[in-house]
Amino acid sequence: MPFMSIQDRIALKIAGEIAAQPRQVAAAVELLDEGATVPFIARYRKEATGGLDDTQLRLLEERLAYLRELEARRQTVLESIRAQGKLSEELEGKIAAIETKAELEDLYLPYKPKRRTRAEIAREKGLGPLADALFDDRALVPEQAAAAYLGEQVPDVKSALDGARDILMERFAENAELLGRLRQYLKDHAQLRARVVDGKQEAGAKFSDYFDHRERWASVPSHRALAMLRGRNEEVLMLEIEIDADDASPVKPAEKMVAEAFGIPLQGVAADAWLLEVARWTWRVKLQFSLSLDLMMDMRERAEEEAIRVFARNLKDLLLAAPAGSRSTMGLDPGIRTGVKVAVVDGTGKLVETATVYPFQPRNDVRGAQAELAKLIARHQVELIAIGNGTASRETDKLVSELLAALPAPKPIKIVVSEAGASVYSASATAAAEFPDLDVSLRGAVSIARRLQDPLAELVKIEPKSIGVGQYQHDVDQHRLAKALDAVVEDAVNAVGVDLNTASASLLARVSGLGASLAEAVVQHRNQVGPFRTRKALLEVARLGPKTFEQCAGFLRIRDGDEPLDASAVHPEAYEVAARIVAACGRDVRTLMGDSKALKALDPRVFADDKFGLPTVRDIIGELEKPGRDPRPGFKTASFLDDVHEIADLKPGMVLEGTVTNVAAFGAFVDIGVHQDGLVHVSQLADRFVKDPHEVVKAGDVVKVRVVDVDAKRKRIALSMKKDDGSAARQPGPRGDAPRGRDRGQNDGRNARGGNSRPPQAAAKPQQGSLGAALLEAMKRK
Repeated sequence: MPFMSIQDRIALKIAGEIAAQPRQVAAAVELLDEGATVPFIARYRKEATGGLDDTQLRLLEERLAYLRELEARRQTVLESIRAQGKLSEELEGKIAAIETKAELEDLYLPYKPKRRTRAEIAREKGLGPLADALFDDRALVPEQAAAAYLGEQVPDVKSALDGARDILMERFAENAELLGRLRQYLKDHAQLRARVVDGKQEAGAKFSDYFDHRERWASVPSHRALAMLRGRNEEVLMLEIEIDADDASPVKPAEKMVAEAFGIPLQGVAADAWLLEVARWTWRVKLQFSLSLDLMMDMRERAEEEAIRVFARNLKDLLLAAPAGSRSTMGLDPGIRTGVKVAVVDGTGKLVETATVYPFQPRNDVRGAQAELAKLIARHQVELIAIGNGTASRETDKLVSELLAALPAPKPIKIVVSEAGASVYSASATAAAEFPDLDVSLRGAVSIARRLQDPLAELVKIEPKSIGVGQYQHDVDQHRLAKALDAVVEDAVNAVGVDLNTASASLLARVSGLGASLAEAVVQHRNQVGPFRTRKALLEVARLGPKTFEQCAGFLRIRDGDEPLDASAVHPEAYEVAARIVAACGRDVRTLMGDSKALKALDPRVFADDKFGLPTVRDIIGELEKPGRDPRPGFKTASFLDDVHEIADLKPGMVLEGTVTNVAAFGAFVDIGVHQDGLVHVSQLADRFVKDPHEVVKAGDVVKVRVVDVDAKRKRIALSMKKDDGSAARQPGPRGDAPRGRDRGQNDGRNARGGNSRPPQAAAKPQQGSLGAALLEAMKRK
């Protein structure tokens, strides 16, 4: 076999894992090592990588780090064994063939410098030859052989045999091949057992499902593993790995594997019987605990990896949720005693006015609150009202519903949005810099309004972990979680693109190649010099050089600038190709942009050259067809029933509409407007087997659900999305009217798949009662 460098070996390994060619991997690795980002490589270096997408590149990046760490550790192990004078050609070959860190550590175990062990002490007492003799000559009688080794340090036969046993146990336990077979046997047959700690039954009631629980280790799902590990951390549960617990044979399978590895018969006399007991001790005393610990750690890592994957996918869905767009929006941060915080932002997200109203106890100023809201709506032509979904959300929603019913058309549309992370943003340095003179409580209302206009632009200001769409997110490795979520945010921001002249520093910081420091420099330059007229003007920003420009320019948009292509995803490096395409059509670029018919008539192969191949040419033509297109779906609202407010209002058989708020491995949580999300278990998501809930739904989808069961005491709502004949479904509204809309500002999966959007609500006829008259009078005095 020809010599293969470490780089080539790594490229070959990763290629097999991501379904690519080694040359594609090698090209991507070279670009990453040069400082290119995943979004840049995926979008603008397709010729080099053969079209690897961002998912493949993220996996490549992760595996590259692992395999490089493995190679570094491999070299350290080789140097250590070589220094001991024990590195044979055969051993070096075995080390070179190892593919995991665990296998490498198994092989290194006999050579690893260690503290003074019982076996080492026995060897110092001169018992090494006794251990060798008993292992090599099975005809020996152990007690008779041991008698020859008695002395000052070994006073009796038992001490001699104990020392020989310690030496052989260490030898058996450090056999890499045996360790590998035992580890695999445990993975195939081990059981995870959970028991409640005596006296913790009441305090740990939330873990009652695991008070006496056992299941195969290999099939424990992520959410159950993390739940049980949390129970152990809270000292409610005891967890253990059971191996062969139900096997009644005198020599358990694992003990038998140890014996067979060293040719020790299960039936024998003299040294054979003694060696069998040594093999059994090796398993029980040395290997069972360490391998069980390995399995427990393996289970945690596996569970964390799945939990992080779920969190990342949900976060991506939220970040890429449908934006309501540039419309004047009122944000309401509900509260009871402290009042409802109100913030109005214009179509660009600029704060124009704030207020605090007190419609609930102890003031109960409903009329005054509605009058104040009516004035703000009229003064700023508010089109959307975003209501946070926290405490008093439902009461605030009812307050606004009554107000809208009394207002003349056109009237705003109200939508309930997730306020997860709004309080974190309010107290952050970012919010303080943005609104230094604004009360912390009012900053949350601004965030609620803005996240309806553009979820991505607002949510990037919040630490991803604070957005709250994960399962057991506080139980996983926080460094790995943060790294995975940061990658999701980076991919989402760059997939959508960023308006260079309006984006916040928080949003710009997520653009490929920029980072927080350069993002601040861009904003500072923009504030001092004025809006950017061209992308090239970025090079005038302090510390922003050609390499950074190359990474970020294609993801930044300039609307109505000097160069029309700056509003598209066409990279400046490819403007020459775009110019040739435009010239071939005999048109001005401004008139050609958006003319799909003319562009589809072109043959991309005509414009490809050595530098820009067909993938790039096709991308350029696609961008000219739909310049700066937003990959996010169109905005759409959801509907709740007006007379379903609390869990007590729910009855089995009701058919409701709701918004998916979170997707876990075991199902999807759906907001149906009762302050407590219901769960659609994975088995209830469709009329077919569903392995992964994400196959059916994603965060932000609007779905029809049927109430299956309600446990008001435990605040648990079981829902189903399986088809029903409708006989048990409750009819909407007392008069058969369509329920009014409410939404969390997220996309509807049906709409994204080509379904029709629900038509806008019909404007209600203004009420002429005292409330309506008072509100109209208040608006006149604005």
